[in-house]
Amino acid sequence: MKVAYVTLFIYSLLLIAAISYFLCCFFRNWLKTAKSLCTPEEAKDFRLDSIEDEISLIEKELSGDQSIGFCHNDLQYGNIMVDEKTRSITIIDYEYASYNPIAFDIANHFCEMTADYHTDTPHILDYSKYPGLEERQRFLHIYLSSSGGLPSDIELEQLLENVEKYKLASHLFWGLWGIISEHVNEIDFDYMEYARQRFEQYCLRKPALLGSSGPPLM
Repeated sequence: MKVAYVTLFIYSLLLIAAISYFLCCFFRNWLKTAKSLCTPEEAKDFRLDSIEDEISLIEKELSGDQSIGFCHNDLQYGNIMVDEKTRSITIIDYEYASYNPIAFDIANHFCEMTADYHTDTPHILDYSKYPGLEERQRFLHIYLSSSGGLPSDIELEQLLENVEKYKLASHLFWGLWGIISEHVNEIDFDYMEYARQRFEQYCLRKPALLGSSGPPLM
């Protein structure tokens, strides 16, 4: 749970703003890039023409005041260095860092718990490893209390709800990343299958989290 304390430092400069800037700068730009790189068959397979509607839906559902902070945006275990002697934590690789809703960064951290990049199939995600409710509540309680005060039940539940909704944004974010990476990276990694899994999770979780559904992205 030390990661919860470290993330508090990353988010020390909090702002209140709408999510639209984050979506416009990241999601829509990445969607445009993905479309420009894909073959017509790939674009059809991933239903890229429908993703703009999904971005607009998330923008609408998560609009309003949000706690904004400087976020890492790729807080997976490979970017969290732990000193074996002091147990101090250093976070590395700020390639995707930016100011955006803190709930997105925490949601992305939870999603990364499903990955194991040191196997023969590093692109395969195991969603049975996604942290359960008790673990998520414990993480968020430590994060919120790190400033010195104890969070209220309402504050904790609101952040928990926001994090779960931003899980959908994480799936879209890294799904688009996978499509783009397939065309620009030479690393031995099945980016397209990774993207497919993220979009599948988006479609599976969307009805419960946003109360809406629609045709699958693929």
